[in-house]
Amino acid sequence: MSRKGKNPVPLPKGVEVKVTDAEVMVKGPKGTMHQQLIPGIQVKVDNGQIIVALEENSSDNGHFHGLYRTLIYNMVIGTTDGFEKRLEMIGVGYRAAVQGDMLDLQLGFSHPTKLQIPSGINVKVDKNTQILITGFDKRLVGQFAATVRSKRPPEPYQGKGIRYVGEYVRKKAGKAAAKK
Repeated sequence: MSRKGKNPVPLPKGVEVKVTDAEVMVKGPKGTMHQQLIPGIQVKVDNGQIIVALEENSSDNGHFHGLYRTLIYNMVIGTTDGFEKRLEMIGVGYRAAVQGDMLDLQLGFSHPTKLQIPSGINVKVDKNTQILITGFDKRLVGQFAATVRSKRPPEPYQGKGIRYVGEYVRKKAGKAAAKK
C-alpha cells in the first residue's frame, strides 16, 4: 500500500465532492474539475476528508494508489486556492504582451511568437518581462508555462531566454582568448 495514498485529503469549507463508480467531481469557488477513476481505486468522503483506498482483490493497481490521491488533492487545492507559475524574460528586446486570448512574445526572432491562451488559464504581464500564469488546473498551468519557456529556453553562455522565477541557470565559460 502506498504511503502517500494512505493519507486522507482534508476537505476545506466551500468544497463539494461527488463520487460515482468511475469519476470524482470536485466543485469549489474557482471552478469544477472531474477525474476518471480506474477499476480497483475506491474514493469515499468521510468526516470532512477524502479517503482513497484500493479494492481488496486488486493488487495489480497498487501503483496507482498514490497517484490518484495526489490528483484528487491537486483538484481540491486548485478549486480553492488555484495554482500559479511565474516566468521572467532576460535579454535585450525581449518582451511580452497579452492581446485578447493570445500571448504575444518578442524573443529576438524576426517575427513575433503568438501563443493561444487555453481556456481556464489567466495570463498577466508585468513590466513587459514578467509573466504570471494562473489557473485552477495544475497540469494545464504547468504545461502552458513549459510551452512558453520552450519558445526560448535560457542559454548557458549569457543566460538570455525565458526562465522560471528563481530557476538557476549554470553558466559556461566562453572561448578562451587566443594568445599570440
